[in-house]
Amino acid sequence: MKAVNKKYIIICYSTSEMLNADRAIKSKGIHTDLVPTPSEYGTICSTSIAIAAEDRQLVENTLAENNLDFKEIHPYESRKLSGLIERLKSNITTQTFKDIMNKIQEGLDITKDEITYLLKTESKSEIDGIFTAADQMRKEVVGDVVEIRGAIEFSNYCKKSCNYCGIRKGCTVPGRYRMEEEEIMEGVHQLHGWGIKTVILQSGEDDYYSTETLVNLIKRIKDETKMMITLSIGERPFADYEILREAGANNFLLKIETTNKDIFNFIHPDDDFDERVRCSEWLRQLGYVNGSGNMIGLPGQTPEDIAKDILYFKDMAIHMIGIGPFIPAKGTPFESYPQGSVEMTLRVVAVTRLVCKNVFLPATTALASIDPDGQTKALQAGANTIMLISTPSKYRSNYQIYSNKNMIDLKSAFKAVEESGRKLPKYLKITSEEVL
Repeated sequence: MKAVNKKYIIICYSTSEMLNADRAIKSKGIHTDLVPTPSEYGTICSTSIAIAAEDRQLVENTLAENNLDFKEIHPYESRKLSGLIERLKSNITTQTFKDIMNKIQEGLDITKDEITYLLKTESKSEIDGIFTAADQMRKEVVGDVVEIRGAIEFSNYCKKSCNYCGIRKGCTVPGRYRMEEEEIMEGVHQLHGWGIKTVILQSGEDDYYSTETLVNLIKRIKDETKMMITLSIGERPFADYEILREAGANNFLLKIETTNKDIFNFIHPDDDFDERVRCSEWLRQLGYVNGSGNMIGLPGQTPEDIAKDILYFKDMAIHMIGIGPFIPAKGTPFESYPQGSVEMTLRVVAVTRLVCKNVFLPATTALASIDPDGQTKALQAGANTIMLISTPSKYRSNYQIYSNKNMIDLKSAFKAVEESGRKLPKYLKITSEEVL
């Protein structure tokens, strides 16, 4: 993000109008950033254009010259947490911690070193304070409602050889499968019948599904259900992302996993770090609600690496950030490595909420796979989303990115929401009584 004393955000009526406005502004040589809209002005899903205060008049003139309308323009002020220091007075044991929490209270950005401090502190009192602050940020920014989404893992074929992944090319799995369109649509209609608004279509990097095939599927989902669609299908050319976006895909999840290039290369022997970042930049440029995430406990990973990940999410204006522990998968080069820590994963969730604020933070399936109360704990640490595994039962056990994967269903999701003292979304057409 450009370092300026003051910014403004421009909120448009639609994603297409926002992208047109952004292109027109950039054509004048004006720096812009696409950012998640602050909660007081819109939803987590929407994107706004951030500009320097000194460029405001030129920007407004540019939009008028191009007959481009916008909904609102507001000062871009970071969320403050009034009363945080008073609330944490019993948790503050060092001046460093107090200074960091004071910056968060005042809505100021914290540095990589300060993020690292929060990740490394061994003071139980300070750790408790981090979770208290994250929960307050979560409540004030995104509220008490937990977003429920459903994932259909439609293929476990993958052309990549990621060293940690249980569906990697060449890895022995119980059985490879590819779902046909009708099977996928059965799952989509089940989710739609429950009232769920977003379906996640996830697979390995499988070229069997051409762009044309995916476009037809996307259009059918839109025609029959009007659901929001998240794609998680890996790296593709810019043209493919553009075609899929124009067909109706709303969101895209492409995890960075780590911003440490050496670790990235170690875990992704046939991937390129710069290409992964470039793909995320394309997705942002095309107006996707952009998703990323990282794994906690990767071989050689340090708190400094994780702090850099969190700043990457912020600077890339990521809307959805999936944070889970590294879990080794049988039959992979990493099967003997130790799994990541639940405690550190939860702390990363909390610190990410404090830094990135108005974002979707899932209580990930990976956490639930190594701790039966993992999702409840994540919701108490700042998370606000749960992803159901809605893959047909005959395929589920074959989509094992990591071993002993917990198949999150409505029952377990409702349980986590209830135990964490949170609320189910009103759009659900199925009640907790029916599920439990």
